[in-house]
Amino acid sequence: MKTLVSNVLLALVLAAVTPAHADDRTAFHSDAESVRPLLPGMQAPALALTATDGATIDFTPGRHGAPVVLTFYRGGWCPYCNLHLAELRTAEAELRELGFEVWFVSPDRPEMLAEGETEASGYRLLSDPELAAARAFGIAFRLDDDTLERYAGFGVDLADRSGADHGGLPAPATFLVGTDGIIQFAYVNPDYSVRLAPEVLLAAARAYADGAHRRLQRGRR
Repeated sequence: MKTLVSNVLLALVLAAVTPAHADDRTAFHSDAESVRPLLPGMQAPALALTATDGATIDFTPGRHGAPVVLTFYRGGWCPYCNLHLAELRTAEAELRELGFEVWFVSPDRPEMLAEGETEASGYRLLSDPELAAARAFGIAFRLDDDTLERYAGFGVDLADRSGADHGGLPAPATFLVGTDGIIQFAYVNPDYSVRLAPEVLLAAARAYADGAHRRLQRGRR
């Protein structure tokens, strides 16, 4: 099945970010504008994330059994991230009906994530404290000293929140990974104040689900 991304959706992978190359996928980049995200049509990497109860959640592309909507956000301290998570709750029910698992990943430690997780939500908040998953997707970058100092002045200690002293964050991003492990849709924006609209994500999810359904019908003939 061809990657289900129209020209409009593909344009959402902003020109400001550069496609990933094999030799820099796991790097911390110098700033958000320099990240090199994986793109639609590429294989998603294997991941090991931590749930709010401390359990390790392993993701093996092509063996997971369900498509996954994977959103990277900066942390529970970020008002833009909290607003975005609230907006995406409006798409959650349909995403689940379409067969998707919905995961949100941040550098926050599991105990901090637990403060924002509710039983009413069907998606999972997962911890990536060393930004290993973000680096694997090519979207991790380091903050400069001035920015770290400014955040500290606001009461945001990133090292305390993650338990790691890397001084990094993920560029806000959403990836739709199919059951075959191939990235079907990607949205990455170095401007953390601009986020993916739920309607656009649902359009990509519907396109993927519709294509998978037709493929299943062909296989039964």
